[in-house]
Amino acid sequence: MRAFYLDAPGQYRMADIALPEHPGADEVSLKVQLVGLCGSDLNTFSGRNPLVSFPRIPGHEIAAVVAEAGSNVPEEFKPGTAVTMLPYFNCGKCSACRQGRLNACRNNETLGVQRDGALTEFVIAPWTKLKKAPALPMETLAMVEPLTVGNHAVTRGRIAAGDTVLVMGCGMVGLGAVAGAAFRGARVIAMDMDEAKLDLARRCGAQQVLDARGESVLERLKDLSGGEGPDVAIEAVGTPATFRMAVDVVAFAGRVVYIGYAKEPVSYETKFFVQKELDILGSRNATPADFDEVIALLESGRFPVEDVVSLVVPLEQAGKALQRWSANPASMRKIMVKVAASS
Repeated sequence: MRAFYLDAPGQYRMADIALPEHPGADEVSLKVQLVGLCGSDLNTFSGRNPLVSFPRIPGHEIAAVVAEAGSNVPEEFKPGTAVTMLPYFNCGKCSACRQGRLNACRNNETLGVQRDGALTEFVIAPWTKLKKAPALPMETLAMVEPLTVGNHAVTRGRIAAGDTVLVMGCGMVGLGAVAGAAFRGARVIAMDMDEAKLDLARRCGAQQVLDARGESVLERLKDLSGGEGPDVAIEAVGTPATFRMAVDVVAFAGRVVYIGYAKEPVSYETKFFVQKELDILGSRNATPADFDEVIALLESGRFPVEDVVSLVVPLEQAGKALQRWSANPASMRKIMVKVAASS
C-alpha cells in the first residue's frame, strides 16, 4: 500500500509498504479516506515540533471506513461503517490515567507524532478509539478531531449557557472553542489580528469580534461585559502577551484556560491570581465526550466546514501542499488529503 513519509524537516517521500496484518480480536482495519493536516503537522514539517521522531507517517485527523473487524468488535462497527478516530494512546499507569484523564497521559503517544499516523491506505486501530457519525460526509468527519481540541478547552472552562467567553486566537483550535462555547449557549467574543479569521469566527458562532491590532482590547472588553470582563478567557495563541492578557481581562472569580504553548517564559502580575481568585486551567488533547459533542455540533450544521477547508489534494501531493503551507502559513486554514484512490 502507499504511504507518505516525512524523513526529516522539509524532507518527504512516497513509499510502498506492506499491508497491515489482519486485525486482532478487539481491533479493526480501517481504509483511510481523508486526513486533515493541522498546525502540528506543519510544525513537524518545518522542524518545530519537539515531540516528533523521524521518519514518521503523519496524520491524525481521520475519516475512514471499516474494512475488517475482529471477533470482539461490536456490530455497530461492522465493515463498511464510516468512522473517525481518537488518535491518542495512553499508558494506563501514570497519575493522569489513574484519574481517568487519559487525554493528559504523561506517556501519551499521538498518531503522526510518536507513532505512525494515517497518511497511508490502511491502518489498524482498537475499536474503542472509534466514533461513528453516519450523517456526516467524509470531509466533515475529518474535521471532528481538530474541533475537539478547542471543545475540550470549553469543557475544562465549565462553560455553560449565559457565560461570556473570550477566545483569543481564531486558528482551527480557537474556532473549535468558539463553536463549542456557542453551541453550549455562551456569548462568545473572538479576538485575533486577522480580519478574515474574525469573519470566520462570526460564522462559527462568535457574537462579537475584536481586532487586536486596532482596538483597545481592555476597554472594549469592559464595554462588552458591563465592566466586569469575560467569565472565561480561552488562550489559543501561545504568546507571553496573550498569556498575561487572559489573566488581566478575565472577570473576578473567572476561569482562564490555556491551550497554546508560550515559546518563552511568561512573567505575571500574580496579585490577580489571588485577588480575583481565578481558576487557571490547562487543556490538552480531547476526550471521547468531546468527540461526541463535536459530532453533535457538526450534525446540527452550525459549523461552516466548506469555509474552513482551503485545499484538498491527493496523497501524492501531500508533500507539495505542506511545502506551500510552510512557505506562507497565513495562506491556508485546513488542508485535506484524499488518501483513497479514485475508482
